[in-house]
This record gives sequence, C-alpha cells and structure tokens, in this order.
Amino acid sequence: MTSTLKELRPVYVVGIGMHRYQFMSDTTYIDLGLAAVRAALADAKIEWPTVQSAYIGRALLPMACGRPILRHLGASGIPIVHVENASASGSTAFRHACIEIASGLNDVSLVLGVDKPMPIARAESLTGIGNLADDAIAPFTHFALLGDQYASRYGVKAEDFALVAVKNHRNGSKNPFAQHQKERTLDEILGGKRISGTLTSLQCTPVGEGAAAVIVASEDGVRALGIDAARAVRVTASVGRSQRVYDNATRYDAMLTEETTKLALAEAGRAPADLDIVELHDAFTVEEVEYVEAMGLCPDGRAIHELKEGAFDIGGRCAVSPSGGLIAMGHPIGPTGVGQIAEIVRQLRGEAGPRQQPNAKIGLAHMVGVGAVCYVHVLEA
Repeated sequence: MTSTLKELRPVYVVGIGMHRYQFMSDTTYIDLGLAAVRAALADAKIEWPTVQSAYIGRALLPMACGRPILRHLGASGIPIVHVENASASGSTAFRHACIEIASGLNDVSLVLGVDKPMPIARAESLTGIGNLADDAIAPFTHFALLGDQYASRYGVKAEDFALVAVKNHRNGSKNPFAQHQKERTLDEILGGKRISGTLTSLQCTPVGEGAAAVIVASEDGVRALGIDAARAVRVTASVGRSQRVYDNATRYDAMLTEETTKLALAEAGRAPADLDIVELHDAFTVEEVEYVEAMGLCPDGRAIHELKEGAFDIGGRCAVSPSGGLIAMGHPIGPTGVGQIAEIVRQLRGEAGPRQQPNAKIGLAHMVGVGAVCYVHVLEA
C-alpha cells in the first residue's frame, strides 16, 4: 500500500534564500551556504532554533560539508542528512525533507544546496566495466548528436536550438541570482565558441558555484511559528524515478522525464495545460526542446515552432525557465534543484519582479541526474 504526498499532511515552502550562482571565486562554501540559509530564515521570519532537521544537497564538496555551515547558526543538535544524486542532488534533498514533514516526523525542515567546482570522478568509472565510447562521446557530444537527430526527425534547423538560449539568457538578464545576466542575440549565441557539432558555449550551462535554501513546514508549523500563510506555497506532488530499459536508448533522459512527469502530474491531479511555470534541466539547449515535449507541454516535433511563437516566454502560455534555466541561471549542481524550487515559489507568490509570469498559480520543477535519475515536483499557490 503506497501513498502520495498529497494524501499525507500538507507540506508548504515557507522560506527561500539564494547566494548568486557565480564563476569560481575565493568565496568559501561556508559563506555561500550561510548566505542562502540566513536569507531563507529571514524570508520565513523564523529563528534557527525552530528548524528541526536539515538536508544538504551537494555533488562536488567532500563528505559532511553541512555541519561546518550550520554550526555558525548554533549547535541545536538537529539531524543533518547529506544527499548526493548528481545534478538531482538538491531535488532529492527537497523530496526527502517533504516526506519527513508530510509523515508527521517533524514540522519544520531546512533544505540547502551548496557546491563549489572541484575535481570529481563518477563512480561508474570505477566499476572496472569499460564503455567503448567513453573516450569519444562526452556529455556535450551526446546532446549535440541528439540535436542532430531531432532536427533530422522533424525537419528543423540544428541552429534553431539556439533560440532556447536566446530566451533563457533574456530571462537570466532579469535575475539578480543568475550566473549569466546579459541578454544575447541569436547571432551572438551562434557565433560563440563551438563546443560540439552546432552547440556553442552559450548554448551550454556554465560551470560555477553557489547556494540555494528553502524551508518546508507543516500546517502545524506554520501556525505555531506565526508564519504568513498567504506566502506559503504547497508542494502537491513529489516523484523520483530511475532509468529503465527504453526502446530508444539514445533518448533515455526524455523517456525518463516523460514517465516521471506523468506520475507527478497525476499525483497532483493536474494536466500539462494547467502549468504556468516550468523550471527544467536545460544543461544544453536541445534538452529544453526534448523535455517540453516529453512533459506534454506541446506535441512531439512542435517545440521549436511554439518557442518561435513565444509560448514558452515569460507572458506566454507557460513560462519555461523564467530564472534563466541552467543555461543562464547556472548549474552549480548541488544547489540547482533547490534553486528551481525557490524560483517557482517566488513566481507563485508574485514576487519575481521583471521576470514575473502573470497570474502564476501552478509550477513544476524537473531535474535529471546523469540520465540515471529524475525528480519532478509540483507546487501550487
């Protein structure tokens, strides 16, 4: 017998905080994390001793990185859980904090994503089982090839994927927390450094550092702490899945996204047409095109056409990555999924300023992690 998040105690995001995503700097990861947590506490208007547990999403930092951050707020003795799940680390940490609150174990929990670039190796490389293409197909090559496949399949130009970057850099230029805050023309994006195939540097997520934090609470927690219920955003679905064997093995990310999104929307009792905001994993431009179709935001083969028509712009039918997405907002890995939640909460509160999607009521956050896992959350005002 299983239950969905919506069938358990209601879970709300009551506080959000960010440290800007940025290129590698001398800022310590402790300063990055503290800035985000303190901002989230201030946003919720609560004190640190009221937080009953903490989940730390990180992919690059060494073990037990959360304690050196949180001890600056006070040694309250709360349980601290560190979560690593590749690009979906922050999203996974958020899911488990939501489960804890929904189950009634606690009433207030912190989710912090924090990371700094440093050398890492995927555990898969240490299995002793090699891959014949390891030295030939890097991640950007894989997605460049996917772009070529899509262009051939639907009769669009490979250069059309750059329109995703035009939109997302435009959105990022309005976001004070984004790593890239400059609007770019199509010519600038196409004229950038070639990374692989038609992919240029401005069509790929930058490497960087940063932090994002959110505080989740139950209705009891909201009442007991006097939190402003009008600014609380409910989490109505939380779904995590891992990769299976698909008919088209080259599009495993899209297949996994389709499966996970369907489950999340069903859990929330919503349809793709209900979504006002989507924040998705667009480390490369082709990913946005593939994922909006996989999510059901438009029919297969129509994403480029609807992108050109402005359907995914701020002010369009559904604003896709109003934060700037991974391409402009950045992808420091550990914080990314948490930052998506913060952006959606800001939008659903009507507090996003120049990048505000009008009348936004329902948002969806999506992250994949090295193609092996996918997490999708639905939030509602």
